[in-house]
Amino acid sequence: MRVALRRALLADAARVLEAAGVASPGPDAATLLAHVLGTSRAALVMVEEVGEEQARTYAGLVARRAAREPLQHLTGTAAFRHVELVVGPGVFVPRPETELLAGWAVERARALASPVVVDLCTGSGAIAAALADEVPQARVHAVELSPEAHAYAERNLAGTGVDLRLGDAFEELDDLLGAVDVVVCNPPYVPLEAWESVAVEARDHDPHLALFSGDDGLDAIRVLARRAAELLRPGGVLGVEHADVQGESVPSVLAATGRWTDVRDHVDLAGRARFATARLAR
Repeated sequence: MRVALRRALLADAARVLEAAGVASPGPDAATLLAHVLGTSRAALVMVEEVGEEQARTYAGLVARRAAREPLQHLTGTAAFRHVELVVGPGVFVPRPETELLAGWAVERARALASPVVVDLCTGSGAIAAALADEVPQARVHAVELSPEAHAYAERNLAGTGVDLRLGDAFEELDDLLGAVDVVVCNPPYVPLEAWESVAVEARDHDPHLALFSGDDGLDAIRVLARRAAELLRPGGVLGVEHADVQGESVPSVLAATGRWTDVRDHVDLAGRARFATARLAR
């Protein structure tokens, strides 16, 4: 049986991925090889040679990544804060920038003795899972409209105590009206006209239900501004992710309702507008 050198495999794979326009060719090449070998990226330095069958499997995965299939679809998992999620076709792959919104929700919930937290448009259950993991005293509720995404959330939230519901995020949870402390949401917010500018991995593989929201991308956020105000107790807080070009428009949507105070926007680690927060007026 022939063997391949680990360094040569990684170098070749990185070149293929870079030529295909993959944003992080080196890290992706290493992640895929670690996946094939059943180890971690950090432990790859201990590997000198890769068997022929494993090298063949690896080449197939590299080719699929070069075709811009999401890395997380190939490994079947996505890391999010301190939890690992099962993901794949049919569910939005959580992004690192959403961890900032989740962190904001964690901080707000931790400040309360027995917080009631709602994660609307939960998708894979990423934010809800992080809240359950980091704020064990919280009562967390999550809603997802897509049956396919809901199935992933069921797996990711099993055993966490999260109350997961299948349905319209802006119509469910009538039993919690006026009783919620924190509402957090990563809704669809991409304008339909921005189709061509969306990364291939998202445009061709993430469910469009989780991406697009009307001509200006704000349709879901307009409904959220109303529904969150119904769910929250007076003084409760809302956090909502948005596109980097919506750092002014989303706060304006919230302010225009007359229901919210302390409306402000927050930037991500790259300095780009990323999520807005507000407090329900008393």
